[in-house]
Amino acid sequence: MAIVQWEPSRELTSLQSEVNRLFSTFFEPSAARSVAGPVARRWSPALDVIERDEQYVLRADVPGVREEDISVELDGSVLTISGRREVEHDEQRAGYHRVERVAGEFSRSLTLPEGIDADRIEASYDRGVLEVRVPKPEQAKPRKVEISVGQRPADIEG
Repeated sequence: MAIVQWEPSRELTSLQSEVNRLFSTFFEPSAARSVAGPVARRWSPALDVIERDEQYVLRADVPGVREEDISVELDGSVLTISGRREVEHDEQRAGYHRVERVAGEFSRSLTLPEGIDADRIEASYDRGVLEVRVPKPEQAKPRKVEISVGQRPADIEG
C-alpha cells in the first residue's frame, strides 16, 4: 500500500476548477438551453505538441471546421492557430432539442523557440485534424579554431 502525502494546495486547485466550471455553465449562454439552436461562442480545440529530432509537430482536433475557415500565423515567435466552426441550425422537433457541440471562434497560441524559419512551416488538414510541422531552428554549431605551430609573432620595433 502506497502512502500518499496530502497536499492542501492540490485540493484547493481542484475545488477552484469545479467552482469555475459551475459558474461558467450557469452564467454563459448554453447551447443546450437555447431554443433557437446552438449559440456561437469561443472554444478551444484539443492540441498535441510532439517534439521530434528535426521538427515540432502540432496536431489540433478541429472536426466540422472547413479548411478555408482555419488560419495559421507566425508573429515573431508566437504561432497562432485560429478559426471558426459555423453554427448548424436544425429544426426543433417534438418540443425537445439538445445540442452539445460548440460552434464559434477558436484560437490557440504557442511560443516557439527563437530562430524559426517561417517559410519552412508546413500545415495539412485531414479528417478534422490540422497538423502543423515546424522545423527546429539551426543551432549555432561549435567551430574548431586551427592552431598554427612554429610561427612566432612578428617582432615589434620601437
